[in-house]
Amino acid sequence: MNMLVIIAISAACLFAFNIGASGSAASMGVAYGAKVVKSRRIALLLAGLGAIIGALWGGHHVTNTLGKGIISEELIDVPIAAIILLVAGGTLLITNYIGIPLSTSEVTVGAIVGVGISFQQLYVTNILHIISLWLIIPFAAFMITFSFEKIRTKWLHKFKLKRSHKWLAVLLLLTGFFEAIAAGMNNVANALGPLVGADIMSMEVGLPLFAVIVALGSFLFGGKVLETNAKKITSLSLANGVVISSTTGFLVIIASFFGIPIPMTQVTTTAIVGISATKSWQSVWKQKIIHQIVKVWVTSPVISLVIAFSLTEMIVKQSFYTVVILILTIMITFVLLKYEVKVDKKIQKQTRREWQANE
Repeated sequence: MNMLVIIAISAACLFAFNIGASGSAASMGVAYGAKVVKSRRIALLLAGLGAIIGALWGGHHVTNTLGKGIISEELIDVPIAAIILLVAGGTLLITNYIGIPLSTSEVTVGAIVGVGISFQQLYVTNILHIISLWLIIPFAAFMITFSFEKIRTKWLHKFKLKRSHKWLAVLLLLTGFFEAIAAGMNNVANALGPLVGADIMSMEVGLPLFAVIVALGSFLFGGKVLETNAKKITSLSLANGVVISSTTGFLVIIASFFGIPIPMTQVTTTAIVGISATKSWQSVWKQKIIHQIVKVWVTSPVISLVIAFSLTEMIVKQSFYTVVILILTIMITFVLLKYEVKVDKKIQKQTRREWQANE
């Protein structure tokens, strides 16, 4: 077997394993945090099982998009597939290690776009469609949970309805598993798409194989992510959890059937923010999580795009001139930003002194 093929498959397997550990495991976070599922092992097992079902049920839609819907199918050969997977998987692995949360879907799309820019071949309409849905779907999650929570609290107050914790617990378990299925449908394709596009692996072989790898990643190394997500949602009620998980699962599954790779973490987070907004609308926009979401949306695709573009230029096209210009531009931008911050601080100090003198 060609060494590049081995590298591409190995990178895809590592990427899939990391997807399971960081993304799919989070799908049961609400149910685990609410203590509906008390055992961490069972929660991770359910997340993994859901990922397998989702991938086998509808993972081929997003796989087709990532394999041939962003750049020309003829463009994705073995070296290009290896670059995309190494960049996407490596970027996600490094940023997870240093604590910067990135979206697997956005990292993968960014890497493919970086290759396309290098060859000046992109399906721009498809890319704009994907990017627009990266904004629309999280916003829809926010509006749905906000509206449902407003209606729910109004009915509880008006009709003095009694909460049935037993039924809510069952519903939360089911909707959590539903969210895990959605994660499998959307996320497994990130690792498999480039392999299918390069004809390294068929869809029939790849989907079950990578579904199992994602499930293993979730079960063996997803505990930390599960615990972190559980701590974030401990203040939510069972009813809140049902609304969040069902909304996230529904929107991501719809997107998956249309072949759109969606940043699931952002959808879940904006759904949680929608619940919080019903209590204090103004305070939501001051939360650091909002700034973090925006930062992740911007940095995820850009980081992988730049790295994939640079590697394609150097390894495939053997053009070092463009990469040098790119690196110099990035360095100059950082220097200018740093200088701008220093100037702003000086202006602020000068303004304060003038105010104090006037007083």
